[in-house]
Amino acid sequence: MTRTLKERTFSGTTNPEIQPWETEHRKLARRAATEGIVLLKNKEGILPLKAGSTVALYGAGAGKTIKGGTGSGDVNEREKVSICQGMKNAGFQITTEDWINSYDKIYDQARQDWKKDILSRTGEGANTMDFFSVYSTTPFIMPAGDPIRKPTKGENTDTAIYVLSRIAGEGADRTADKGDYYLKDEEYEMLADICAYYRDVIVVINAGAQVDLSFMDEFENIKALLTIVQPGMEGGNAFADVVSGKVTPSGKLTDTWAYKYEDYPNSETFSHNNGNVETEVYKEGIYVGYRYFDTFDVPVRYGFGYGLSYTEFEISDYSLESVNDGKIKVSAQVKNIGEVSGKEVVQIYVSLSGGILEKEAHRLAAYAKTSELKQGESEKVSLEISVDQLTSYDEKRAAWILENGFYGIWIGNSLASAKLCGGVKLDKEVLFRQVKNLFPLKQELEEMVQEAGNTTARERAAEQQAQKENLTVVELHAKDFTTEVVEYKKNNALYEKEAMDFVDTLSEEELIDLAAGDPGKAQGGNLGAAGISVPGSAGETHRCAIDKGLASIVLADGPAGLRLMKYYHVNEGSIVTMPFEFSLEGGLFYDDFRELPGERYYQYCTAIPVGTLLAQTWDEKLIREVGAMIGTEMEHFGVTLWLAPGMNIHRNPLCGRNFEYYSEDPYVAGTIAAAMTEGVQSNYGCGTTIKHFACNNQEDNRMGSDSVVSERTLRELYLKGFEIAVKESQPMSIMTSYNLINGVHAANNYDLCTDAARNEWGFKGMIMTDWTTTEIDEKCTASGCMRAGNDLVMPGCFGDHDNMRKALAEGTLKIEDLKACIARLVSVIWKSNQYLQ
Repeated sequence: MTRTLKERTFSGTTNPEIQPWETEHRKLARRAATEGIVLLKNKEGILPLKAGSTVALYGAGAGKTIKGGTGSGDVNEREKVSICQGMKNAGFQITTEDWINSYDKIYDQARQDWKKDILSRTGEGANTMDFFSVYSTTPFIMPAGDPIRKPTKGENTDTAIYVLSRIAGEGADRTADKGDYYLKDEEYEMLADICAYYRDVIVVINAGAQVDLSFMDEFENIKALLTIVQPGMEGGNAFADVVSGKVTPSGKLTDTWAYKYEDYPNSETFSHNNGNVETEVYKEGIYVGYRYFDTFDVPVRYGFGYGLSYTEFEISDYSLESVNDGKIKVSAQVKNIGEVSGKEVVQIYVSLSGGILEKEAHRLAAYAKTSELKQGESEKVSLEISVDQLTSYDEKRAAWILENGFYGIWIGNSLASAKLCGGVKLDKEVLFRQVKNLFPLKQELEEMVQEAGNTTARERAAEQQAQKENLTVVELHAKDFTTEVVEYKKNNALYEKEAMDFVDTLSEEELIDLAAGDPGKAQGGNLGAAGISVPGSAGETHRCAIDKGLASIVLADGPAGLRLMKYYHVNEGSIVTMPFEFSLEGGLFYDDFRELPGERYYQYCTAIPVGTLLAQTWDEKLIREVGAMIGTEMEHFGVTLWLAPGMNIHRNPLCGRNFEYYSEDPYVAGTIAAAMTEGVQSNYGCGTTIKHFACNNQEDNRMGSDSVVSERTLRELYLKGFEIAVKESQPMSIMTSYNLINGVHAANNYDLCTDAARNEWGFKGMIMTDWTTTEIDEKCTASGCMRAGNDLVMPGCFGDHDNMRKALAEGTLKIEDLKACIARLVSVIWKSNQYLQ
């Protein structure tokens, strides 16, 4: 096949004016944010507020609304809209602008103090990695602001909004302390004063994950509560759309909000809580999030799938039937019985049969969001449950099995509201998929278990209820199933022939060069040759075979939009190198503002809502639209691979990077990631990189932490989302995580990269490391990556090349393994937008 390389010019535009596509993309970012905002409380129907009404606005996030997380999840957008600005744009009268203006000054000074502290600890001439290490482990703490004074007559209003904000990012976990999970003393006092001075108080949570809400029990006049997570550059306008009633809230939680932090099953031992960040023991097993709270009957403040609306819906007329292709079809009628238009989310859960394996009480199996329904309007929603969703993993037989018995089907608009609508009865056990044991434990692990007989008792109760209410029960027969037996091929046998034919023309040195990103372009702020590199991008593949027609592709962060430099200069045909610090925090750490030579190119990108808020839309169609939008920006700037979506499980609320990820539930994570991938990859030659594969559930010591976890828990929770995303959307790439899994670095883990991803799931793309993975620990090497089937070491350093040369010479790395990795890389590059269509 003939492939013609594109002629690439400099990325971006020399025109500083807002481009038409920017305006359109901001509209979509705003719509996505409105659909993900969750209304948790609305006592006396205080919301929506009357258009043009007068409101007092307080809190760190009022004027300094946090749009997203820090680190690689950041985006350098043209501008962002705060809640204060959004409210004013919507016509609200803000009585507390003096307080907000004063806060801006306090905030700016705190930022400068934070900057000085970081720079004082990095030292003059510190390299990029040292600087980023200090920066990422020293999160900025939002100041509380001035004390609240009693409003004067001229500031008269009965309504106040308090925005509680928290910053988090990669490199450090949050803490269960005041100022993070808990309110600062000053914040508590401010909230108490606000509740004393105003009749109706609305609290807004502007944080990447859960915070303590015990204060909600103390102040009766907190009548409304919303979580906006971190809503992107249009967050303020989106917030105003919801509180004004322009948009009826339709978001639902993708995480459980406990009454207190100690209620989470791993609260005592998570990350730094027990003083041990070297080993993370997953003693809770399969009982994460709602699977724990629901199974062990632990009361929660706000449950999984929960979210209020300004209208009401009725879900009725359930229908349940078996389909021939291994799926169960469920339909229901959704009617808007309230007074305003709105959307509803229909959620289907299954309760599992008893038997030899321990099982959670309920498991999410399908969901769908309705269209906008007017008052009195109905819509029939049809969903399909894959039988695969009912399986459990049996470690003893290394198999996914369906145990005989009754499987209840539950429908509602949240887990708590779900009602039994029917069931599935299986006559005999089914060996659904035969695999082999992977990820062996290297130490004893005793996991949490229920009392004996609990699962069976729940099964009997559900079956009896179905009989009593004469609900539909679909009969399934074991004889109608055929066991799938996975064939395991070696790493060096997994490639496309045409790509291998090309690889066979390369020298050993070219193979080694291609196996690691270009060291000359990815480090020290060196952004590469003109017309090839994209300033601010994360890295690019080696150009050693460009004369043979193999393109170099550009990879860019991050999960909340493309992370590029806002602008750069081209002088005499070459890009003017800018330091790494210029791309961080809007240039806060860059003090050298001398006039740069040459012509300026602008690269403003759209900052979309963070992953958790996107997942809270429960709207796969909308997520595909957002993905398609990101893909158009990738093409516009010459980026091939987006280093997103992040999709690790929210194992604990304190993980510093939860905002990037979708949910505590693997089905939500997998389906949302698949929708995002389908959207991005609807643009020719653009691809996603699902990450971090796998068990990147904490940030403290993320490069050295060992996740000790059972094979069943791994497969059912921490790998399941990745499996769904791969099978449904075939992303172009996967990124391995920094951590170890049962003593083996994820990047060097053959079970993970080759046997699970490729052999069991049929992944066809390329696998890469996270940045500098092989530069931290001598036990994780570039040659180890090639042996494991991890095809590309990023960003690439000369030490990686040396390691592979040595391993090839010693015979510890076989040339066949290296070639297979490069063949998979070549296959991805050939599909890239670096070629004419």
